[in-house]
Amino acid sequence: MSELASKTCVPCKGGIPPLKGKELKELQKHVSGWDVIEEHHLYKLFKFPNFRTALDFTNKVGGIAEEQGHHPQICLTWGKVEIKIFTHKINGLTESDFILAAKIDTIK
Repeated sequence: MSELASKTCVPCKGGIPPLKGKELKELQKHVSGWDVIEEHHLYKLFKFPNFRTALDFTNKVGGIAEEQGHHPQICLTWGKVEIKIFTHKINGLTESDFILAAKIDTIK
């Protein structure tokens, strides 16, 4: 499990700059398979054998999101779940986005 997965998301109140460059690359090392898109958001596609399994995963992601108070964009289709994470208050990435990604990766 990633060290990030043991941390807790911190609500962003705005007024801070989003992470860029080297900071993003360092954090990305801790979340396998997540892409940093245009230094703005994290993206990952999860594949499943059917709709039910994808839906179950989506519900687990929702539980983590509620627990952390940090909510990703989730697109559920047959056998696939696409997740996009960023901090809306600053329209970019914070450490909490990587924490949420790491927690999602712990779902079995």
